[in-house]
Amino acid sequence: MANLNKVFLIGRLTRDPDYKEFEGSGTKVCDLGLATSRNWRDRQSGEKKEETTFIDVKVWGRQAEIANQYLNKGREVMIEGRLETRILGQSAPSFASSLIAFNS
Repeated sequence: MANLNKVFLIGRLTRDPDYKEFEGSGTKVCDLGLATSRNWRDRQSGEKKEETTFIDVKVWGRQAEIANQYLNKGREVMIEGRLETRILGQSAPSFASSLIAFNS
């Protein structure tokens, strides 16, 4: 069976884009914060519930420039990319997932 690491997320930006261009290589990167929510009704109590997930997003190249130019905090966006997990800490490892946007 083939593997696929592809994600589509729709949410709102939690902060303004953080754009960087590295001088030596000219590589462009833009870091974004994305909040996605899901709503449901509790079966037991009938009460409405909401869960919000916060995701770090990295955008590279020309898309990083465009994101920096047009996006700002609170803007609703749809991002296509792949999930990447990092290990945080050595003695007691914890994990953090982030979304790497596709350059298409």
